[in-house]
Amino acid sequence: MKSYRKELFFEVPARRGFVNITPQVETCLLESKVTEGLVLVNAMHITASVFINDDESGLHHDYEVWLEKLAPHEPVEQYRHNGYEDNADAHMKRQIMGREVVVAITEGRLDFGTWEQIFYGEFDGKRKKRVLVKIIGE
Repeated sequence: MKSYRKELFFEVPARRGFVNITPQVETCLLESKVTEGLVLVNAMHITASVFINDDESGLHHDYEVWLEKLAPHEPVEQYRHNGYEDNADAHMKRQIMGREVVVAITEGRLDFGTWEQIFYGEFDGKRKKRVLVKIIGE
C-alpha cells in the first residue's frame, strides 16, 4: 500500500470565505500515484472547515447567511470563549460545517457524485492556515 501526505496552506484575506480546493487535492492525487484508495482532507485549525458541496455562488451566500444566523459573530460579549480573541462564533461554524472529508479514489480519480467539489471554509481568517491531504491505497 502507498501512503502520501501533504499540507496545503491558505490565507483568506477576509474573516470568512470559501475556497474550492478540488484542483489542489487532484494535484496531490497525481503526485501520490495512487489509483485505488481513499483521500482524507482535513482542516488543521479549529476555526476552519473542509466540506463537500456544489461550487455555486448562491449556495455559498446562503451558507454565509445561515451560519451567521446560527452563530452570529456579534455581539462578541455573548460568548464566554471570547476574551483574548473574538472568534467563538468561528469555532461553532466549524463544528457545523465539519472538520474533514474522505473521498474514494477510483481509477486514479476522485470518485465524486454529480456537482461535488471539496471546499476549505474559513471562519476566522486573515492569517495562514493549513489543510492536511492524506492519501492511502494502491
